[in-house]
Amino acid sequence: MAALWTFDEGTGTMTVEARSNQEHHIHYVFNEAVDKPISDPLWRQGISGHALLFDGYSTWVSADASTLAFREDAMTLEAWVAPRAFEWGNEGKLSSILSYHNKEEKKGFQLGVFRHGTWSFQFGTGEEWFEVWADEAYRLPRNEWSHLVAVFSKERSEVVLYRNGEQAGHIEIPSHTTIALPDQELRIGKNNFPAFISDTFDASMFNGLIDEVTVYRTAHEHPEIEERFHQSFDGEIPNPSSELAWDRSRYDGDRHRPEYHFTPPEHWMNEPHAPLYFNGQYHLFYQFNPAGPYWGGIHWGHAVSDDLIHWRDLPIALAPEAYEVDPDGSWSGDSIIDEHGNPALFFTAGNDSMTPNQMTGLARSRFLDDHNHDLVDWIKHPEPVTLQDEHIQTEKGTVWYGQFRDPFVFQSGDKWVQLVGSGIKDGEESVGGTALVYTSDNLIDWQYEHPLMIGDVHTYPKTGDVWELPVFLPIGHDDHGEEKYVFLINPWFDGNSEYAVKYVWYWIGSWDDETYQFIPDQEDPQLLDVGEHFTGPSGMVDDKGRAIIFSITQDRRTEESRYNAGWAHNAGLPIVLSLRDNHRLGVEPVQEVERLREELLFNLDNPSTIEDVNQQIADLSGDMLEIELEIERKEAQKVGIKVRQSPDQQEETLLFYDFDEQTMNVDRERSSLSDNVEKGIQGGKVEIEDDLLRIRIFLDRSMVEAYINGVNSLTTRVYPSREDSLYLELFTEGESEVKKMNVWRMRSAY
Repeated sequence: MAALWTFDEGTGTMTVEARSNQEHHIHYVFNEAVDKPISDPLWRQGISGHALLFDGYSTWVSADASTLAFREDAMTLEAWVAPRAFEWGNEGKLSSILSYHNKEEKKGFQLGVFRHGTWSFQFGTGEEWFEVWADEAYRLPRNEWSHLVAVFSKERSEVVLYRNGEQAGHIEIPSHTTIALPDQELRIGKNNFPAFISDTFDASMFNGLIDEVTVYRTAHEHPEIEERFHQSFDGEIPNPSSELAWDRSRYDGDRHRPEYHFTPPEHWMNEPHAPLYFNGQYHLFYQFNPAGPYWGGIHWGHAVSDDLIHWRDLPIALAPEAYEVDPDGSWSGDSIIDEHGNPALFFTAGNDSMTPNQMTGLARSRFLDDHNHDLVDWIKHPEPVTLQDEHIQTEKGTVWYGQFRDPFVFQSGDKWVQLVGSGIKDGEESVGGTALVYTSDNLIDWQYEHPLMIGDVHTYPKTGDVWELPVFLPIGHDDHGEEKYVFLINPWFDGNSEYAVKYVWYWIGSWDDETYQFIPDQEDPQLLDVGEHFTGPSGMVDDKGRAIIFSITQDRRTEESRYNAGWAHNAGLPIVLSLRDNHRLGVEPVQEVERLREELLFNLDNPSTIEDVNQQIADLSGDMLEIELEIERKEAQKVGIKVRQSPDQQEETLLFYDFDEQTMNVDRERSSLSDNVEKGIQGGKVEIEDDLLRIRIFLDRSMVEAYINGVNSLTTRVYPSREDSLYLELFTEGESEVKKMNVWRMRSAY
């Protein structure tokens, strides 16, 4: 035997190679944690004893290869692996299980996984580089143990691969071929020469469980390999699903990670989308990268809730799959319940082998077969259901070919209607965003109708060149009894823009269900949230008839901060949109958020001065709070509240309303002492009545959400560097009066 790693330690940051008895370091992001307690790598139950769970971006083992006794003419490399997800395959490089190679010098060997579960053993002679790939029938399944073996034999002039005791691949090699050993460290879980995602993140890393990595000094025969496979477990191969499950406790003690807003269980999320109410449960899907806290390899994460507040994580709903409609990404979309009562998902299917690479895919739940209310199994339709035509003409220009994503589907009369985000160009010049209208009788065959609306990027530059994530929901009836709708979009910009990833715009109007036309009541776009962190809308109408919107709250952190934290982004609170008496849009958090109130910390019902209230709340502190505040203007120009304030006021974040300008603002210039945190002053127009500011504020670690007089919100992020930045202080410029103030401590949603 040349080397054996059993991973039976179960604790600590070192693993022992059994033959040499050498300890080897396990790299893991929280070995030296930032903004949370230090914790060990992720030890789990393995095929035998313990195994190591590789998180996909930070976990790997480094070993001094000089202590190992590899032969150049014969080798059997063996490992038990249970992949949790597969990388896209940047630069054509393997996500290494074991890597001891230098491909440029054509030296060494590696065993690793590639796109969609393909896998390979590769080696170099110093003169030539060989790659042996497993046959298609022996692709690795996710969330299952596989016993992988690669046998190199100079004597037999062959390399043979095995999976679970069966021959999976074979090549003949020239006689007298030997492996040239490189001057490299040996790595488990990471490629010696990984592809770079960025200056911070590496690709080419294994994601899942690895156990019993063995390198023998002889070339074993098939019967011996088959026998060893069957001797490794008792009865059936263990199911590793529970060991591979996403683990929120990994982030315990992270003082910036929200506790009662929806967060991904691990790693990266983009927008939550496709919310669905079905059989008494709310389902939420979200753009998810299981590989790490960076954009890429997008899957559909899935969670379920009884009340829109307390969420339970479920297995990934959709993943990019070979030979299906989405080999290169399962991107944003929507959900409906079809005419048979079966939930269905519409998603943007990514396929880089096609032009354009974006199209609409359809997946149906297996609920009618298995009656699983969690809706964990989805079957994709074998073909795209909507493809973008190349030359769609409109009255203002040509639909931008290649910009075609984020389907939103609803029923209108006896037709299904699908909106797809796109843009319009006049020659090479951008005109503005659009949502294209398609109709169908059966959810599979769709006919193009016309643009729902066409934007004007020159008059309204903040509305972007392309409209993503169109949402169209009924919000109530006006004074004349006419049903009104809200149409929301997320702007996308062609190239760098100071307005990118900051805003969600909307119009209120009417819907003609015979012509499938939207008639907006006003030309000017309206801003839903006047901060610069609320993006990515998605929506649904629930069983109570409420128009509910979900959003992503951009974290605006550096890549280094995300690496150290292990997660990126989270959702805002779900909000209810309604039509108010004055034809304005009502914006309020769902009432269910009150279930998170753990303790009433402060209550004021009698009018008081700012100074009196500040004395009463001087000792009140917390970073998981709900604050309900009413302040009458009187003679003041500005009123508001400072949150996340340190005792000496070195750190604080000010939320304030400017009565003269009629704007709601946040001042984050002193929100953190760290130079790596985005700061600044942001805000926007919010018209209120009667000089009475009514505001509900939700603090959740780094999250700050303010809802102003029920008509707008302001969402922002703060990352105080001091652990004592927990205090509150009311603020006024000029005379004002506090009419009401309540403060609750909030509990975790998990």
